[in-house]
Formats: sequence, structure tokens, C-alpha cells
Amino acid sequence: MKFEYTCVGLTILDILGKPIKEIPEGGSTEIIQQIRMTPAGTAAGPAVIGAKLGLETALVGAVGKDDMAFLLKAMLEKEGVKTDYLQARDELPTAATILAVNSEGQRPNFHAIGSSILLEIDDALRDRIVNSSFVHWGGPGTMLKIDGEASAEILKEAKSNGATITCDFIAPNDGTLNAIKAILPYVDYFMPSIDEAMEIVGTVTAEKTGEFFINLGAGACVFKMGAEGSMFYSKEQVFKIPAFDIEVVDTTGCGDSYCAGFAAGLARGMSVEDACRFGTATASLVATGLGSDAGVVDFDGTKELMIKNA
Repeated sequence: MKFEYTCVGLTILDILGKPIKEIPEGGSTEIIQQIRMTPAGTAAGPAVIGAKLGLETALVGAVGKDDMAFLLKAMLEKEGVKTDYLQARDELPTAATILAVNSEGQRPNFHAIGSSILLEIDDALRDRIVNSSFVHWGGPGTMLKIDGEASAEILKEAKSNGATITCDFIAPNDGTLNAIKAILPYVDYFMPSIDEAMEIVGTVTAEKTGEFFINLGAGACVFKMGAEGSMFYSKEQVFKIPAFDIEVVDTTGCGDSYCAGFAAGLARGMSVEDACRFGTATASLVATGLGSDAGVVDFDGTKELMIKNA
């Protein structure tokens, strides 16, 4: 059986509040406008948006055996994400982040590392991944039990079965670059934040950064550049897609939603350039609300925004 879209990796529960100017002193209380909880992380975030855009989507990730896992699973299922492939771990609670979003959309945060880093791939999970048309590998460098050779073997099999593979990472650490190097020969579209990509390789331009990762084996790079839009870089072509002019509420999850939008565009027959524009439209909608699942309703509404900003 061929599946459509599978997101693998970092799975987090986000708790967001806005607008927060500062932490109240002592035990005092400050009234704010909104508090939300959302599925998030470089795998769970794209999974939710992929499902909203009409892709048959599953999340392969790890959570704890706690109330946060219960809530996270319920929220994922509400959006149509298949949660049969979520692994429940005893060792750590579910990973979670508290984000204090200010009036400018900036989001200082507090993160508790959890079970997400302990994901292991058994036969059932591997079968889902390697038999998917689109695989998003979200978080190399954070998957301690499968980073390196194990990840490479899985993606090699998926690619040999015809999968289109996208990849993103977050919060680079000492092991991130080696984890990325292991899998890049099987990645069609490497899709990091340009700031984090330059951080781990020490480059100072997007072009040099793209050249670096292409030389490591990536088929192409799609760099997410915030207010500057995005840039596609491959041996054959280089182009930029400008950001849309929107009123930003919160940028949480914009990069993850771009990845899902890009995959959805390709899955529905768009060219690479139009898929980048569709990713931009997806991220733009997310930025108009609080949390990584805000703004996006469906494929047609997102496409309408893309066409409007053509």
C-alpha cells in the first residue's frame, strides 16, 4: 500500500500566550488576550498543516505517557492526522514549550526536552515511512536513537521506493551537522532556516550555504528567510520568492508550515517554483494567528492567497 505524507521526528506540545511584554514580578497576575495549545515541532507542525491541506498524513514521533500526550494526540486527530504511529515512552514526559509572544510577534520561549528525542523506528513505523510518496524528516540532530546510519538506511529505502524527501532541523547542537550529513544524499529538498543553516556551517551568504549542502548530496535547498521570503538553490536553478505583505501576529511554526505547504503543492502537481509560492502562502496564513496551526483552513483557501499575491 502506498501512503501519501509522513512526518517523522520532533513532536512537541506548545503552550502559547499573547501579548506578553514581561514576566510579572513575584506572584502578581497580568491579564493577557489569548492562551492556546497546539501540536508543534519540526514533524508534528508540518503534519497538522499537511492534513489541513488535504494530504493523507501520519506522524511518526514519540511522546510520554502523560496528560500532555493525551491532549496532543486528541488535537492531532481532530485535524485529521493519523496518530497510530506515535510511540509512547516511559523514560521522559512529552516534550513541551511555553512561548511568550509579544505584540511584535516575537516569541521568547521555555522548552522542556521530552520523549521526542527517544523515538525508535520499529517495523511498523518503518513500513509507513518507506512506503510513503512524501516523507518529511523533521529534526536531525534531535533524534538520539536513530540519528546517523539508522536514519540514512530508512531514507535510502524510502527514496528507492520513489518517495520525495524533505528535511528540516531546529536548535542546532554539536551533533546536528553530522546527523544531516548522513541523510543528505537521500534528501530531495533540504529546507532549513537560513540563519540556522549558516550557523552550523559558518557561511555568510545563502548562495555559499546552498553550495555547501548541495556538495554534501542534497538535491536542492529551500532556505526560509523570514521577512525576506525564501530562496531555492540547486545546481540547475536559483530563485527567490518574496514574503507576502501580511499583518504578523505570531511567527511560531511558520517554517514548519512552509515545509508542509511545499509538499502539498508538489503532491498536487505544482512546479517547484509554484510549490515554493504555495509554501509562502501557507506560512503567511499561519503568521496571522497564534500558534503553529493558525490561519490555514484548506488547500483551496491557501491557493487563493497564493494567486492573489502572484
